[in-house]
Amino acid sequence: MGRNIKIKVARVQLDMTQKDLALAVGVSRQTINAIEQGEYNPTIKLCRAICKALGKTLDDLFWEEENEDER
Repeated sequence: MGRNIKIKVARVQLDMTQKDLALAVGVSRQTINAIEQGEYNPTIKLCRAICKALGKTLDDLFWEEENEDER
């Protein structure tokens, strides 16, 4: 699991801090940081809450393109 830059970009575009997003979805700022750093794999429920808070779809934020090496 790599870093999730898509969440950070979407969050910054809305002028939200990690703390703002954490409060919106009911988790700690550290959890949001861990997700963005790729250190924590959120539940589907949390993924959906993050998407709703950021106005994005699951595909927008969590879809990972398959690398040629992983096929």
